[in-house]
Amino acid sequence: MTCMYIMEQAVSSQTKPIRVVVTGAAGQIAYSLLYSIAKGDVFGKDQPIILVLLDIPPMLPVLDGVVMELQDCALPLLMEVIPTDKVEVGFKDIDAAILVGSMPRKEGMERKDLLKANVAIFKTQGAALDKFAKKTVKVVVVGNPANTNCLIASKSAPSIPKENFSCLTRLDHNRASSQVAMRCGVSSDKVKNVIIWGNHSSTQYPDVHHAKVTVSGAEKPAYDAVKDEAWLRGDFISTVQLRGAAVIKARKLSSAMSAAKAICDHVRDIWFGTKEGEFISMGVYAAGNSYGIPEDLIYSFPIEIKNQTWKMVDGLPINDFSRGKMDATAAELVEERDTALDFLSQ
Repeated sequence: MTCMYIMEQAVSSQTKPIRVVVTGAAGQIAYSLLYSIAKGDVFGKDQPIILVLLDIPPMLPVLDGVVMELQDCALPLLMEVIPTDKVEVGFKDIDAAILVGSMPRKEGMERKDLLKANVAIFKTQGAALDKFAKKTVKVVVVGNPANTNCLIASKSAPSIPKENFSCLTRLDHNRASSQVAMRCGVSSDKVKNVIIWGNHSSTQYPDVHHAKVTVSGAEKPAYDAVKDEAWLRGDFISTVQLRGAAVIKARKLSSAMSAAKAICDHVRDIWFGTKEGEFISMGVYAAGNSYGIPEDLIYSFPIEIKNQTWKMVDGLPINDFSRGKMDATAAELVEERDTALDFLSQ
């Protein structure tokens, strides 16, 4: 079943629309995300958009409600909304794919069972991207376990460059920046160049050894601004690592508003680039990295982006404390990858 809804509003710009698919489009992250995309916060205020909403068949009635709401927002950039449960519709000629949908971990579920279920999903979506999407498509994986899901999707789409795939660690990056900003009594835009290394899991390593904080007009290293090494090496790290669980405990629902904001930040930076002298965190293919991380992984690194092309920030000095944390999260990713690849080959 595929429905099409056409928006008749005129857009002053003659810019050709881009096609953007969001999977898991009936879910709560997508509900917080779609408005921002459709009103121009991500791809620009002059960029018309065709929004494709992909979800599983039981969610189609919910998608119809989401479509009604998008229509009722009367957004001039939104040319068309296409709700569908078919990958051949969902991924056709796509410019950007935001893969939010995944199998959530249920009570009593072993991690390997979760991996097996998600390998099946991301193998299918990767193959559909390979077959139907533009070869220039930018693919962002949000659904957990995001790093390994991203690797499976990429391996299932051999005709699309590996560099076009990334996974979301921007939420962790934003959490780390915010924690430092609150500790220093400044706004979050006064903190730059925090790094999330590794897996989007509780083994991730939020690192502020290279971060800078502007306090009273003067930029200084984060360690000098915070003046509390015990906190930076202890509670700060665990707070960021476990923040998602803390939100679930408080809300009885997972992070949605903050996840959607992070997705917007991540995709906007891919589209328009990072600021001069600043880097952000993204899970990317680890091949050729200068930090001794195994190559066949999607691992979060410090990244600069220009002309829609990312590059790792190389040559940052790594102390023994950081090295141990970076290797621990890499080991978890290697284990996840090996389990997932076993399932992929079955």
